[in-house]
Amino acid sequence: MGRAYDYLIVGSGLSGAVFAQEAARRGKRCLVLEKRDHIGGNVYTEELAGVTVHRYGAHIFHTDSERVWRYVNSRTACNRFVNSPLAYYRGKLYSLPFSMHTFYQLWGITRPAEARAKLAAETAPYRGREAANLEEQALRMVGPALYETLIKGYTEKQWGRPCRELPAGIIKRLPVRFTFDSNYYTSRYQGIPEAGYTALVAKLLEGAEVRLGSDFLADRAGYRALAGRTVYTGTVDSYFGYAYGPLAYRSLRFVTEVVDEADYQGVAVMNYPDLDAAYTRVIEHKHFAAGRQEKTVVTREYPQAWEAGLEPYYPVNDEANVARYRRYAAEAVDGVLFLGRLARYAYLDMDQAIGAALEAADREFGA
Repeated sequence: MGRAYDYLIVGSGLSGAVFAQEAARRGKRCLVLEKRDHIGGNVYTEELAGVTVHRYGAHIFHTDSERVWRYVNSRTACNRFVNSPLAYYRGKLYSLPFSMHTFYQLWGITRPAEARAKLAAETAPYRGREAANLEEQALRMVGPALYETLIKGYTEKQWGRPCRELPAGIIKRLPVRFTFDSNYYTSRYQGIPEAGYTALVAKLLEGAEVRLGSDFLADRAGYRALAGRTVYTGTVDSYFGYAYGPLAYRSLRFVTEVVDEADYQGVAVMNYPDLDAAYTRVIEHKHFAAGRQEKTVVTREYPQAWEAGLEPYYPVNDEANVARYRRYAAEAVDGVLFLGRLARYAYLDMDQAIGAALEAADREFGA
């Protein structure tokens, strides 16, 4: 007797949904299992008080890949949102990423040459040796004033440990500019789906059967028997029964409220690097779409340690966890394709997840 499906796809986030779309349009029968009660994984959006809310934190789409941009926009229209976040620290506002706006707000500097000279003086005592941790890397890049004001507290809240205990690589891509450009990303294409990410994922899942509230790991043998091939986008350590020990993650707790005013903070994302605030940032969702609703919706993000039952958001890519992941990655499983940020133990931007899924489909079916 033949199998009911060609592909069993575990997870309905972007990675699983893109692969499902590519398989379905090639005539493949796909069953998508989703453990949650909704599709979309962490990019899930929902309506609240007339505002499209990013339930699991801000998701701002940006990419330099023309293929990925066209792929998304062929299925949903994206707006022209540009991320220009601010940071609130001890009663003052600072622009992010670090730019001439930030240097003016901190030091009163108005010219790029002055800013370069100031940063050179700030970082001079810390240059000349390889950074052993995040704190040393930050001091080498921007010096103590910017580090203490805008990096240290936010980072330690985010990762739950002192910056001196975090790997330097976390901060090596920190943008530092000598222009008055407040666009956080330099990507060629930027925007957010006008109808929300859930609508995008629903479009991607057309042609596939989707079962919500279905835990693959609760009956992996039974589910795998339904299809010839499996695409797994869950946590890689759980797939292998934690044979080499659990991988470490950081999780988040979201507190969302409807505020009875038209505008709460005037910007989509406000960071809070001060340790006096337990949350790392406040998201005002209506600004993702230039909303004019009479009420607004805000979400505070509280980082927390990950434990069983919580959602894993950020892999802790220190030496021990990377080594552990490599042992899992070396375990080949016939008929199983591991895809996505959890299965690859990597923090992927949305365009990277989509691009990787498209490339996997190219290899599977031919470009």
